[in-house]
This record gives sequence, structure tokens and C-alpha cells, in this order.
Amino acid sequence: MRSNSTNNSNSSSSSNHRLRPDKAESPDSRFNQTLRSVQGLLKGRSIPGKVLLARRSDPLDDSSCQDRSPKYERSLSENDTGPSDRTDKSMEEDDKGPFKPSTHENLNKSNSSSDVHSTPKEVQKSAIGARATDSARVMKFTKELSGTVTLERLRELAWSGVPPYMRPTVWKLLLGYAPPNSDRREGVLRRKRLEYLDCVAQFYDIPDTERTDEEITMLRQIAVDCPRTVPDVSFFQQAQVQKSMERILYTWAIRHPASGYVQGINDLVTPFLVIFLSEYLEGSVDNWSLSDLSPEKISYLEADCYWCLTKLLDGMQDHYTFAQPGIQRLVFKLKELVRRIDEPVSRHMEEQGLEFLQFAFRWFNCLLIREIPFHLISRLWDTYLAEGDALPDFLVYIFASFLLTWSDKLQKLEFQEMVMFLQHLPTENWTHLELEMVLSRAFMWHSMFNSSPSHLAS
Repeated sequence: MRSNSTNNSNSSSSSNHRLRPDKAESPDSRFNQTLRSVQGLLKGRSIPGKVLLARRSDPLDDSSCQDRSPKYERSLSENDTGPSDRTDKSMEEDDKGPFKPSTHENLNKSNSSSDVHSTPKEVQKSAIGARATDSARVMKFTKELSGTVTLERLRELAWSGVPPYMRPTVWKLLLGYAPPNSDRREGVLRRKRLEYLDCVAQFYDIPDTERTDEEITMLRQIAVDCPRTVPDVSFFQQAQVQKSMERILYTWAIRHPASGYVQGINDLVTPFLVIFLSEYLEGSVDNWSLSDLSPEKISYLEADCYWCLTKLLDGMQDHYTFAQPGIQRLVFKLKELVRRIDEPVSRHMEEQGLEFLQFAFRWFNCLLIREIPFHLISRLWDTYLAEGDALPDFLVYIFASFLLTWSDKLQKLEFQEMVMFLQHLPTENWTHLELEMVLSRAFMWHSMFNSSPSHLAS
């Protein structure tokens, strides 16, 4: 992505050029205008049929969405903003994101991307300002969560971000762990939690003399990896938290012998732990302690994490089997997509001898958890889980957008510098704005290329 200074200096002239009626629009101009239009649309608002992608200056009227159902009536205090979004201090900050409609738009297609990564300053402001109010956002989810849930509509809403304190419920529904019928939900969760406890008793709470050598080795590897997981978040350094992770991971590995435990799966437990723990604890995640929970609630927490991890990995099993062929296949797709979108950076990486497996393998293995600040992970995972079975293929577009954030920078680096840069990407100061830009571009490119495979094959 070009620097902010570049964007600011060019924003006025580039915007005037695009809006001047007597000038013919270039493909790049049409692409950027479409991208800005998608960002400017109300997040989560479903518009049937084709969507007219045009800039909108007037905010949509949310006066009809002032009432809330008592079921989710809570003040939006700091305690309600969700454990992984504390730094934003408000639900509204978490509510910035691209609109994902129920049908694909007819998009202007372009092979060129010379100006894809620049976003004028006034466009950034309009993308922030043209959002639904918090009450309207909550109202949409409240309406959908009352009674029997229609998963397709819930996915459309969740793709653009979930109100933080609703995430535990929404994530369980999106993953198919909790049933859509609210009358059955409590009974199903109780049964699954008891099933998890039985598995722990059968596979984990046994002496090493009853384990095979392979199982002992696997348990020791998990015990080594848990303290290394998300080291910059103090919550995960608690011994009790690491013990819960160990039980979850080992039980999962024993019950999935085709893959067993693979390093990286430990990272995938962490978003579930934080989100589901927010049902029991308030305040900052840095001040949480599992010792504040009863053993029964800890078992509930572990069971929910276990089953949701299972549901997530069921859709990408070949990512973690021998030689991880699923990840290798997606890395190849990523390389080809980047070549089609940004040929100069693709050619430069190839000339320098940099293989995509050298950096992108970890992205697919850990789903970017090690690449972006942890307080943004829950927002990213809203989109992941909303994609459902289509997630593996959509990851290719998210990671292409993530990589090309630094297109200009990468073209100036030689091999060793690129390797170091891609292993330590400068995302520590990222906010929701940068993440939403990544998701916006991913959605645009998916709409352009996924339904037209010949674009990638030619």
C-alpha cells in the first residue's frame, strides 16, 4: 500500500480526475471507484438483486432501527466491547467494514492494478462516516438471533463484523456447533460438553504408561508449544490457560489420527478461548484469570473451544495431514492470483528467487494470527467463519490483499531483505481501518476472479 503521504498529496487531483465527466475513465479508475463504493455502503445491510456501485454522500436513515429486543439490551460500556477489541474502546470502531451483499455485483474487470493500493484521504473519511449506527447494527443481529436462525442471513451480517458481546453466540451458530433452533440449543450444548469431558477422561487423564510412544511425543510437543502461543498477550502465559489449551489440543489430536497434532493448530485455539471466556469474565483480557471460574465453567469453556476448533478444521482437513497438501495447493493459487493482480511485484519476487512457500505457508497454517495484532483477530475471524465451507478458497484472496498492501515496498527489496520483511511485517500499529482495507480488496478480487477462472488460467 502506498504511504499516507503519497495518498494525501495525490488525493485531490486523483479525485477530481475521476469525477470529471469529460474525461474517459481508465480501468484503474473504475476499479478504485468500485472499491470505494463497496467500502462506503452500509456494513451488513443486504440489498436484494444487483447493487448500483456509486458513491453516496448522504448517510442512510436509521431512524427505523431505534428499538432493541430486551434479549440483548445492554449498555455498550468498555466491558461490552469484547475482549479482543479493548483498544478501540467502542463498538462503533469495530463496526467499520466492507459490505458483502447476498449476490455478486457486476464489477468492471481490469488486469491492471497500478493504482489499486492508494486510497485518498477523503475516501477513508467517507468509508468511516457512512456506517450504520450501533443501535441499527445491534438491531439487525438481535432480530436474526431471535427464534430460529437463518444461517445464510446471519453469514451476510457476520461477514462485515459482529457486535463483540454477541460473538460467542454467533460464532457457535456459524460453525454449526450450536443449532439454529433456539429451543434445542441448550440441550445440544449440554450434551456436547459432557461428550468432551468423557473424551478428556478417556484420552488425557490417564498415566503415560497407557499411552503409545507416539502419543507421549505428541503430548510433549503440545506442552512445549502452548507457552509459545501468542507470547505478547499475557493472558496466554498463565499456567492454567496453557493447561486448558493442552487438554483441548491433545484430545483433538487423538480423535483425529489422520493428521494428529500439527504445530500451528495451537494458534487456532486462541480466538475461541478469548471470545468464549468473555461470556464469563469482564474487563480487559490482560486482567483475566481462569482461577476466577469454577471447574464447571472451565470445562464448558474448553468444550466450546474444542468443538468449534473441530468444526473449523473439518473444512480444511488436508491442511494438516501428511505434507499438508491443502496448504501447498492454496499457496500455489496465491502465487498465481498475485501474478494476475500485480504482475510487477510478482515478477520481482520471482527474479529474486523468493518462493511463496517461504512466507505464505505460515499464513495459511496459522490463519494470520502471528501476522497481525491480536486485538484485530476477532474481527478477521468474523469474516473467516461467515465464509463457512468456502473459507479455504477465500483465504487466497485475503492473503493476496494482505501481501499487496506492501507492493511498492517489496519491489524495492532484494531477496534477503524481502525474507526478513515478510517475516516481521510492520502491522503492530494496525487498526481496524487497515484490516478493513485488506478485506475490501479481497472481496473485490474474489468477485472479479472467482467466477471467471479463465482470468487466472490465461
